[in-house]
Amino acid sequence: MTTGRFLGIDYGTKRIGIAVSDENNKLAFPKEILLNNVDTFKKISEIIKKENISEVVVGESVDFSGALNALSARIEVFILELKENFNLPIYKQKEFLTSVEARKSKSSKKSLNISQAHSKVKQIKSGHIDASAAALILQRYLDKMNKDVV
Repeated sequence: MTTGRFLGIDYGTKRIGIAVSDENNKLAFPKEILLNNVDTFKKISEIIKKENISEVVVGESVDFSGALNALSARIEVFILELKENFNLPIYKQKEFLTSVEARKSKSSKKSLNISQAHSKVKQIKSGHIDASAAALILQRYLDKMNKDVV
């Protein structure tokens, strides 16, 4: 069993959602959203050190048929860069509609007034969904890993 925590990544060309596991690697929590730019790996390095990360799970983008899609090649390049920058095991977890699922779980059960609806739109546009999607990706991986252990 690992001694550190897991980092979950929902890769996007503009933003990268980040999630971390709890100390027991049972639960995943949204952490933050990084802009995908020249500082990306510096910020990931800071998170890895601060959160005691020992393993990384990256969402593998697939289409409705389960086949790799247009974003897949960029994700593969990103994974290679992760491997070059950090000496950590990196796993892939299929992500299918995690952003849609994250939006659904974030949406309130009650109806929103105009100002709440505007705030919700701003939140989605600013990328808060990306960190929740990263947590869903990581949680799926942790569930699969912990199921195999039991």
